[in-house]
Amino acid sequence: MKHTFASTYKQDGGPVYLDCNATSPIEPKVRDAVIQWMSDELGNAGSRTHEYGLRAKRAVQQAREQVAAVVEAAGDEIIFTSGATESNNLASLGLAVFGEETNRRHIISTAIEHKAVLEPLEALEARGFSVTLVRPDKNGLISADSIKDALRPDTLLVSVMHANNETGSIQPLREIADILDDDGVYFHVDAAQGYGKDLEPLRSKRIDLISISGHKIYGPLGVGALVARRRGFKRPPLKPLAYGGGQERGLRPGTLPVPLIVGLGVAAETALKELAARQERCRVIRKEALAALEPLGIRTHSAPDHTLSHVLNFSVPGIDSEAIMVTLKDVAAVSNGSACTSQSYSPSHVLEAMGLPKEAISGAIRVSWSHLTPDVDWPLLAARIETLR
Repeated sequence: MKHTFASTYKQDGGPVYLDCNATSPIEPKVRDAVIQWMSDELGNAGSRTHEYGLRAKRAVQQAREQVAAVVEAAGDEIIFTSGATESNNLASLGLAVFGEETNRRHIISTAIEHKAVLEPLEALEARGFSVTLVRPDKNGLISADSIKDALRPDTLLVSVMHANNETGSIQPLREIADILDDDGVYFHVDAAQGYGKDLEPLRSKRIDLISISGHKIYGPLGVGALVARRRGFKRPPLKPLAYGGGQERGLRPGTLPVPLIVGLGVAAETALKELAARQERCRVIRKEALAALEPLGIRTHSAPDHTLSHVLNFSVPGIDSEAIMVTLKDVAAVSNGSACTSQSYSPSHVLEAMGLPKEAISGAIRVSWSHLTPDVDWPLLAARIETLR
């Protein structure tokens, strides 16, 4: 696979970018498709009276099919959004009216979800819903049995992320799907981190709703999707969160951003075609990272067999994460948690839910790379961290 790196991804003599879970570099072919539709094409996909609009509509439809193919859904089950945060909100808040009408006001989720799931659930609690947050084990894994034990006759929704954004831990979606029966319980998965990287779990027909983000799969920022699978002939009973047009089956009004949607489609199709090569590249990088870092006595915060191949969350005994980030500033761009909470640092709610000791939480560093990542001088990173002892 040919690797191309933008000048901002690794500047000459500058730090290598190792924060792909926050946002990923854009695939060159995706970038080219977006630019083409911004510069050489024109048309509102809702304009049906001329060829410009029809071309835009066809491009959007092709992107629906490309996005759907990754999870083996139908093209008309794709609702384009601004990203996984909006998709998560639509999946939970959009079911509220149905829950109130059917007297199903109980929701099950996990204590390690992204804030884009947890905060909408807090809003539902303010409306009279009850929320059960299941806690993970020490490796950040949720057990299917804990979900089963939390089910109640009035449960409306189970929402479990695909892979954790901080630790990379992959949750047992197939096992959870197996314990959910076919009555009124809807199953939502925030797949921002795992879509296009771990295929089979998201192809379960028992998963009703899947949230997707473009900029986590080497696509453009500002676009995503919600997969809303039909059960038989019935679509999930979602209500819109905003009004003002009939776009996206009335669930998401506004002019469709055709260039971004085209880019998301290309990113999805490319992820499907290049999955094996991408995973192999990421596994090689992981092996190199561990070989250099393990002599430091690092503590890793996930189970190796249940972790995305491009994520490593670790701490070094006795060293604070802030000190590590400062000493690596000119070598590598790394993180100590979710980008959504990094401006005002507080201890990771994910690591706290896992029951890790305070020292491990305060020292935790997240390193996340991609198939586009150039060679990393891992021994240099390790040597820099060693100077902090």
